[in-house]
Amino acid sequence: MSSNPVAETVASLLPRAKAELTELVAFKSVADFTQFPKSESEAAASWIADALRAEGFVDVALLDTPDGTQSVYGHLPGPEGAKTVLLYAHYDVQPPLDEAGWTTPPFELTERDGRWYGRGAADCKGGVIMHLLALRALKANGGVPVNVKVIVEGSEEQGTGGLERYAEAHPELLEADTIVIGDAGNFRVGLPTVTTTLRGMTLVRVRIDTLAGNLHSGQFGGAAPDALAALVRVLDSLRAEDGSTTVDGLDATAVWEGLEYPEEQFRTDAKVLDEVGLIGGGAVADRLWARPAVTVLGIDCPPVVGATPSVHASARALISLRVPPGVDAAEATKLLQAHIQTHTPWGARVTTEQIGQGQAFRADVSTPAYQAMADAMAVAYPGETMQYSGEGGSIPLCNTLAGLYPQAEILLIGLSEPEAQIHALNESVSPAELEQLSVAEALFLRNYAG
Repeated sequence: MSSNPVAETVASLLPRAKAELTELVAFKSVADFTQFPKSESEAAASWIADALRAEGFVDVALLDTPDGTQSVYGHLPGPEGAKTVLLYAHYDVQPPLDEAGWTTPPFELTERDGRWYGRGAADCKGGVIMHLLALRALKANGGVPVNVKVIVEGSEEQGTGGLERYAEAHPELLEADTIVIGDAGNFRVGLPTVTTTLRGMTLVRVRIDTLAGNLHSGQFGGAAPDALAALVRVLDSLRAEDGSTTVDGLDATAVWEGLEYPEEQFRTDAKVLDEVGLIGGGAVADRLWARPAVTVLGIDCPPVVGATPSVHASARALISLRVPPGVDAAEATKLLQAHIQTHTPWGARVTTEQIGQGQAFRADVSTPAYQAMADAMAVAYPGETMQYSGEGGSIPLCNTLAGLYPQAEILLIGLSEPEAQIHALNESVSPAELEQLSVAEALFLRNYAG
């Protein structure tokens, strides 16, 4: 990339980018204020607002969203009559989980084996830095040829919908010709990838009651209906023998058309233990990007340590159901709740409560913005062609923006390739990916301006 002035500028700015990411990672901006102080998130938001002002953004604001968090907004005016591009990232992060399991402290950016480690380094504080790098490179090489809006969310990881509700109440704020969501990732390091689909999701809490209170398992076991055993039966009914998701009435046969995901590569990326098989049928890409997937996120039951010999009167679980594009999340929720009711044994009392939902997303890849990005990525990643992949996760904001601005083109790129281990211990970002994707975004903005 050395013959490209934009690439040369980005390369020269990498030390500054590392220093800034170090500062940003240091904020413990988990948007669950029962775990981490709200002041940490507010400090991160203020840092980003100051960074935007330093780059010449106007109308910079900390938006108080309905879920009690702040999103950061700014506008960088371009030439008169230029197109408008919205750049998105989020500064909130997942909790670090077991901090003792990190090789280096989660909130201290640490370089090791050619990668930068820290919570949020890839997801998605690195995305904030990526946007800044791209804009700085353009400013140093003739200027930014489009109007740029930046929105950096403060509660994406919690799924509480603050920014979605704010955008719906202020639809003019984020209106743009094209939206670049910097919260995805390449299929692997060095392979330029645009994510074109996202699965939707629903969260359902289920409770089963069978008795007025726990009973002695010796005195009553064998005839008294055990709520925990009933719950286990219900949860088991959500999977076929091969592990495929089976919710009555929900199609699980769709096929992914696009980039394939070799099984051995998936085993490596997912760190599947030797001798343990994958679940489901069809290609890996089908299972991840085109079909529903159920996960039991948690069960309320006594821990093994301290357990008593009891038949349990009640038990609860939290179930996540990922739904592919083309499936309405609200309808999937109804099917899941009906399935649970149908498969609850012994006449046990069962209640279900939906506590979260997001629709799936599918992009139109035939638009000019996709061609502009393909051309940009071909320069930023010499010898590579831009690939299309799906994403098994959900970004509910994408559907909100698509609904508010149906004419806008939406592209998903980012730093969360498999080696980044986002949401897990020892999250990291590849500085090479940060460099090349910043170049790609800068060249995209130039190409898209026409």
